[in-house]
Amino acid sequence: MSKKPSASWIAVDWGTSNLRVWIMDESSAAVAKVQSTNGMGVLAPEQFEDALLALIDPYLTHGTITPVICAGMVGARQGWVEAPYVATPCTPPNRAAATLVPTKDPRVSVHILPGVKQMSPPDVMRGEETQIAGVVKQHPNFDGILCLPGTHTKWVHISAGEIVSFQTFMTGEMFALLGGQSVLRHSVTTDDWDQDSFITAAADGMARPQAIAANLFGIRAAGLVSQQDAKTARARLSGLLIGAELVAARAYWLGQNVAIVGDDNIGDLYRAALAEQGVTAAVWDVSDLTLSGLIGAYDTQQEATK
Repeated sequence: MSKKPSASWIAVDWGTSNLRVWIMDESSAAVAKVQSTNGMGVLAPEQFEDALLALIDPYLTHGTITPVICAGMVGARQGWVEAPYVATPCTPPNRAAATLVPTKDPRVSVHILPGVKQMSPPDVMRGEETQIAGVVKQHPNFDGILCLPGTHTKWVHISAGEIVSFQTFMTGEMFALLGGQSVLRHSVTTDDWDQDSFITAAADGMARPQAIAANLFGIRAAGLVSQQDAKTARARLSGLLIGAELVAARAYWLGQNVAIVGDDNIGDLYRAALAEQGVTAAVWDVSDLTLSGLIGAYDTQQEATK
């Protein structure tokens, strides 16, 4: 069995459902990646250190303290240790603003990056700010709007490397709840997809957002009286919700330089819906940007201590 490489430092993306870890060398290049399903949502505060060590122990060196930089829901009030928010406008938080976590294992020094808060209107993000840091690192001249789709989609105004303002939409969570727990669960019974139905529904959601409750029930009714298939139902549910979101977020994307930070599937849905409105948006890989943001947070602190 080959020997595991020793970590110079460790980058951690710790969300609600998953824990992702990159083992970094002295030049901040990833030499290994490990992950588990031990997300914040399944751990009590006293379990976080053991969950982390289960992944990183083979890469630690006895007698050496290895820095560990964490981002995401690990710093939430229900997480390992709460990392207080930084208020907008602000640059994406780096290690200098991070919270030091008390640990039992002397081989690690763990810091959790803070989230970002907006006082008016009230809003918060935790984890997305590290993706934004990756954008600023990789695209230093970007000035415009970032769309970060997911369970809680963020629309973020970026200017001069700062987070100026943002707005959150519970679109992904609403899709999961309606498709899994409402009457629509009987209609949305497949992972198959009808793109044309999605585009039509997104346009409907934008044109008549006030009718969304009626249009949502119409998905169920169409399955009962006109044999609408499940892939059409799923696409229409997504389209109506994203359409309603887009009309509410119009002030962010209309006439703006827009980039979407997400995985290909959800990112392409937002790209297609925006394209129907005449907006050409780039889609950037979220995993790559998360790691880039963690590297930026670590390297910033390293520069500050030289």
